[in-house]
Amino acid sequence: MSIQVGQSLPHATLHEGTPKTTVDPAVAFGSGKHVLFAVPGAFTPGCDRTHLPGYIADHQALRDKGVDSIACVAVNDAFVMDAWGKAHDAAGKVRMLADPDASFTKALGLQVEAAALGGTRSQRYAMIIEDGVVTHLQVEPDGFGLSCSLAPSIAQILG
Repeated sequence: MSIQVGQSLPHATLHEGTPKTTVDPAVAFGSGKHVLFAVPGAFTPGCDRTHLPGYIADHQALRDKGVDSIACVAVNDAFVMDAWGKAHDAAGKVRMLADPDASFTKALGLQVEAAALGGTRSQRYAMIIEDGVVTHLQVEPDGFGLSCSLAPSIAQILG
């Protein structure tokens, strides 16, 4: 069963930039309003051409709606996520968080087996987190599509 609206984010170890820089999402998103979105894989077509670029383009509009931070998570290593963020000029706009062993993704119950991507990956989703609690969760119906988890959908929810 996946995480539900009204539940707190689980503690986990994500990496930002390098494996030595760890982030606990329960702490990082424990205060304020945040948008966290997940992709099946860095540099994959839908993620690279649509999902991440949309959040980068709309980062200021989301912040204007009261969002303190925006973060992207994927079951990739920290170096891949860092390179992907640099390729899209994400610094200061979207935090690039790696979940190399899928432990956070599994704790959320949002994992999917994707043999074409090498095994366990994250379903594509976006959530709004307020003071560590999930207030909205948009999971793509097939786990991979590009509709309800995109930046414009989250902006609409934020009003």
